[in-house]
Amino acid sequence: MADAENIRNLIVGLLVLTLLVSVYTTIVALKAYADVRGDVSQPVHVDLSGVDISKSSSTATSLVLVFPELKFAKEERDVVDAIIPTGRPGYADRIPVSYDDPVGSLNYLYKLYPEIREEVRKDTELWNRYLNLATRPVGISCEFCCGVGPVGITAEGELRCGCKHNPALHALTLALLKYTDMSDAEVVREVMRWKALFFPRPMTSLALQVAGKELSEVQALPGMVGGC
Repeated sequence: MADAENIRNLIVGLLVLTLLVSVYTTIVALKAYADVRGDVSQPVHVDLSGVDISKSSSTATSLVLVFPELKFAKEERDVVDAIIPTGRPGYADRIPVSYDDPVGSLNYLYKLYPEIREEVRKDTELWNRYLNLATRPVGISCEFCCGVGPVGITAEGELRCGCKHNPALHALTLALLKYTDMSDAEVVREVMRWKALFFPRPMTSLALQVAGKELSEVQALPGMVGGC
């Protein structure tokens, strides 16, 4: 009887150990998946060092210039994956926003705008860089909700529309210029990703139109889709 009892206890112990190992393995696997996918966004690196964003004449041409992967898109899912991010951006430690919370991020950036604008204005070189970029028709604007087109500020840097989207996109632009070492092309790429989160239908539609096309083929496309 003692031997049978010992064998039964051994079997129960092994079953419990197996269960614990299984639970531990599952937790480790889930954590690894979260590290790669869920918390901090891990975008595929795209080399934009040779991109001259001053060649852009519309949001459409900006998409072609700063999303070279669109040239190889085979289906709608490829386009969506390229322009709509998930998780948190790598700069979230300085600019606390999340791709998974576009509404909350929109509200944060909208409130940040007056502060970050004044900070950048104090740096003449940085302010001039911002004006040189944002007054070009590269798409840093709320064109899909207010009809202002691809330029959201005046030559002096004043907002051309007061809806939340416009100051939010400009707050993001200013903050990226101030807090990161992104090039102008990389800044525009990041702004376009947020613009796709704020205006998913028109931005996806526009990206689908330019997917697989050369820059010269896109010049004739309208600078704005939709309007007020």
